Amino acid sequence: MDFGLGTFGDVTVDAEGEKLSYAEVLRDIVDQAVLADSVGVRAFAVGEHHRDDYAVTAPEVVLAAAASRTKQILLATGVTVLSSDDPIRVFERFATLDALSNGRAEVQLGRGSFTESFPLYGLDLADYEVLFNEKLDLFSRLLDEEPVTWEGTIRPPLREVEVFPKTESGRLRTWIGVGGSPESVIRAARYGIPMMLAIIGGSAHRFAPYADLYRRATRELGTGDLLNGELPVGVHSPGHIAATDEQARDELFPHFKANRDRIGRERGWPPTNRAEFEAEVEDGALYVGSPETVARKIAATAQALSLERFDLKYANGAMPHEQLMSSIELYGTKVIPMVRELLA
Repeated sequence: MDFGLGTFGDVTVDAEGEKLSYAEVLRDIVDQAVLADSVGVRAFAVGEHHRDDYAVTAPEVVLAAAASRTKQILLATGVTVLSSDDPIRVFERFATLDALSNGRAEVQLGRGSFTESFPLYGLDLADYEVLFNEKLDLFSRLLDEEPVTWEGTIRPPLREVEVFPKTESGRLRTWIGVGGSPESVIRAARYGIPMMLAIIGGSAHRFAPYADLYRRATRELGTGDLLNGELPVGVHSPGHIAATDEQARDELFPHFKANRDRIGRERGWPPTNRAEFEAEVEDGALYVGSPETVARKIAATAQALSLERFDLKYANGAMPHEQLMSSIELYGTKVIPMVRELLA
């Protein structure tokens, strides 16, 4: 089983609570990737957003900077919003990153949790479904790195078109981010692309049927691995690690609440409170606490869903860089070894 870390590039504050500039946040993310690499984390994922509370709109550029300062860690997105991008340009950018990082690029494709990129790029939200479906279909053809003939409704047809650069391995490492609908699960299985479940609320155990559905579908559709008919399943969930459970919860809660309440105001949700936060920590999707506590919860999730990958979204709201760095170090040096021991 592999372990990753993920960030959306939340705009953070300094020790005095003053908001950092976007430039400072972006430089800090690269430092966070360097630390993750040094403590043995397998993958580092950077999400794409187009809002004032996040600094990352071009994750592959951030990852390219990280590539120049890291040695082993996979450099991923979490996610690339394929619906509002061009599949050919996405492939070209990540094939380039793959070359510069000696084969460490990984793209996670998804719709994204926000829709700001649609009007920004002149796209109609009424085309939400067709944009993602057709662009994913085209991108899946590009992964074979052969001449592509393709036709849809969103662009002129392609006739025996080749896309460059080719990757050295012959295939770009790719996942599909899935929020948990059966239709999304089947779509990932149909294209034979590994599935990353984004679990941001509620118990991870309730997603076990989706993992089972994905594995059954890949076997029945013949899109799975040739050896056992299955493809990797991963989980991406938020959390924070500190020396003690109390410290981790106290550090995270004010930032978690501010972030959740802002999104809630946009979406008509009531404000969250400490009791709801504690319930998510105890039985839901928040992996918060001491290394021992977080390790036990990750191991339980891994067993329930038979995971091949777990990515902890370590940045949640405006938490200071120093707290994020401490969480990353504990994840790599304490949590991951404990999870491996528990699973063994």
